[in-house]
Amino acid sequence: KPIAAPTLQDLQDQIEALDKPVIAALHGVVYGAGMQLALGADIRIAAPETKLAVMEMKWGIVPDMGGMVLLPKLVRGDVLRLMTYTAQPIGAEQAERWGLITQIAEDPLAAAMALATTIAGKSPSAIKAAKRLTALAETGTETEVLRAESREQAALLGRPHQMEVIAAEFGKRPAVFKD
Repeated sequence: KPIAAPTLQDLQDQIEALDKPVIAALHGVVYGAGMQLALGADIRIAAPETKLAVMEMKWGIVPDMGGMVLLPKLVRGDVLRLMTYTAQPIGAEQAERWGLITQIAEDPLAAAMALATTIAGKSPSAIKAAKRLTALAETGTETEVLRAESREQAALLGRPHQMEVIAAEFGKRPAVFKD
């Protein structure tokens, strides 16, 4: 029996399944599959000249890498339709206004690395919990989210990572996490 080759959709699933934040640094043209991969990131930082487009309609097809799952979480329905129906590129400033990118930076890679360094200095267990909670907050009911908050908080309180954060704060030093 032949083994199916991994698809770009599988890659998108793997990005979404990561328990650590994913930061995309965008520059140049971010069209079609590249756009849909970028949408899977938790945070998107783009250079000022970046152009983004849902380009599939240009080729007579539709987004197939989770774009129709990810785009509605970021933009209004009319923006989703406009981008999908027309395949017209938009600039970074418009993309930021519409919620497709988090911020614009002259050097998106440097900005992404600086942000990654900041996040890496936080409690690893709290970051993982926050990623789970934000994913649930986008799809879950209020009751589900509130219960998950309580479970996540209870799992963090008094644990080694949280205690190290407290010690580091009082010691006016960076936290050092062991594991």
